[in-house]
Amino acid sequence: MADLGDIRALTFDVFGTVVDWRSGIIREGEALGRAKSIAIDWARFADAWRGLYQPMLSKVRDGEIAWIKLDDLHRMSLDRLLAEFGIAGLSEAEIDHLNRAWHRLDPWPDAVAGLTRLKRRYVLATLSNGTVALLVNMAKRAGLPWDAILGAEVARHYKPQPEAYRATAAFLGLEPARCLMVAAHYNDLVAAGACGFRTAYVWRRDEFVVRPKNDLPAVHELDLVVEDFAELADRLGV
Repeated sequence: MADLGDIRALTFDVFGTVVDWRSGIIREGEALGRAKSIAIDWARFADAWRGLYQPMLSKVRDGEIAWIKLDDLHRMSLDRLLAEFGIAGLSEAEIDHLNRAWHRLDPWPDAVAGLTRLKRRYVLATLSNGTVALLVNMAKRAGLPWDAILGAEVARHYKPQPEAYRATAAFLGLEPARCLMVAAHYNDLVAAGACGFRTAYVWRRDEFVVRPKNDLPAVHELDLVVEDFAELADRLGV
């Protein structure tokens, strides 16, 4: 194993790495469907909503639109999908509640116990494109034991822009090399590594369900590859 003895903080991607976004969005959609007699494929809706995630972030990263928080980007995508799926008759309060489904996602089964173990030795911080309010609400609901919640608006940059990683390390008072970026997405880790972070890939094999998780190349320069947070704690000797 790579020497990670100098690591002082673990920084985490959240959507897909810590929480199961897909099941949560499907659950929230199905509840709305029952209440409003909306008969659509909510799994397809969830996948379509997530499918707009990176394209919407790119509009901000590329300067096509001015800086805007993720909740607002999610709402722009949601408005588009409501029209595409033929969902009508919702009140503003109902649409807003659905948009905030991203605040109410469930953690993966190993997440809380694994984070609690890791917290014994390391500072745990979010390094997410989510807003601080979203991540706080999620943590309170799910019992996620973060030491620091840093959202995209703290850096005013969205991953994989380098400023997002560098700002997080700076807010923690650490050099990037003393931070281990933990994510279930290879490109996130490549970007973090380019900023000097150490890197740990977590296999979340059920993140997408409808397609296999295959973004990790056979040859890579990541420091760790683990199945879940329990194995991450084991590998780090916690």
